[in-house]
Amino acid sequence: MPTRKLISVVVPAHNEEGNISELTNHIIDLFKPLDYSYELIFVDDGSEDNTLNEIKLNARLQSNVYYVELSRNFGKDYALKAGLALAKGDAVITIDADMQHPPQLIKKMLNYWEDGFDVVYTYRETANKHAQIYQRITSKLFYKVINALSDVKLENGIADYRLIDTKVVKQLKELDESEIFFRGIVKWVGFKQIGFPYTPSKRHMGNASYSFFKLLKFAIGNIMAFSPRPLYVSAGIGLGFAALAILYFPYILISYFEGYAVPGWASLIASIEFLGGMQLFLLSVIGIYVGKIFAQSKNRPSYIIRSTNIVTAARQELDFPLN
Repeated sequence: MPTRKLISVVVPAHNEEGNISELTNHIIDLFKPLDYSYELIFVDDGSEDNTLNEIKLNARLQSNVYYVELSRNFGKDYALKAGLALAKGDAVITIDADMQHPPQLIKKMLNYWEDGFDVVYTYRETANKHAQIYQRITSKLFYKVINALSDVKLENGIADYRLIDTKVVKQLKELDESEIFFRGIVKWVGFKQIGFPYTPSKRHMGNASYSFFKLLKFAIGNIMAFSPRPLYVSAGIGLGFAALAILYFPYILISYFEGYAVPGWASLIASIEFLGGMQLFLLSVIGIYVGKIFAQSKNRPSYIIRSTNIVTAARQELDFPLN
């Protein structure tokens, strides 16, 4: 009798105490009629509420529910990275803990996977009506900017709700990224991918932990981490200002010979614009190289695991460091 395929469900969680049991029950009910084995891995990303205790309670009640406690809040992408490090499934499904990702779509993902797709991802077809106005605006702007600055195109509203085949997971594990943006990097690795739209559900309990300034920091950080083009844009701006300074010289000459120039003013402004533009250009070029070297040279762990109920010794194929 052939062994059933194992599906790993990885759930990053930050201050989601009211949603853990609800999601666990939904996942259990969903897999009951399916011909798959599964494991449910919750990664507590430095929660300040009772999230970890809720996860541990479900882990005691269900033998295939696991917890990973990070030492502090490292961020969602690093929580996902920690979950992928410990997942041993033939395919890994990542899903948010807040119930906005409808669990029933897992069946559709598995069907696409069985049809031969290596990555099955979801994206919002329309704006999330449950999100705040500023969240909708920043989300739309974020994807417009990152698509303009990157060679990898992302659908507007692409989500961290996806299925990844084990061979793709293996490639993700081998990437030594000091900063990681999973929505982009999963697209970047290629393989046979397919996406389909979904409509986000309302949060079961709690509120989103992302404020406007956190979203802004998230957007800027991921754009800079995923694409070097902002530095090239900066270099272009520097050259632009230098060119404007050169174009300013005819005005300087005309004003001088016509006799209405303020002594020393025109030459001073032109020099500042020209030299400032060239300095910005040169610093940007240097920054492209120094920034890449600096980020990698620190060699800090992406995350630190404080505790887990996963016996790593039994997972001999683990090739993603637990830090």
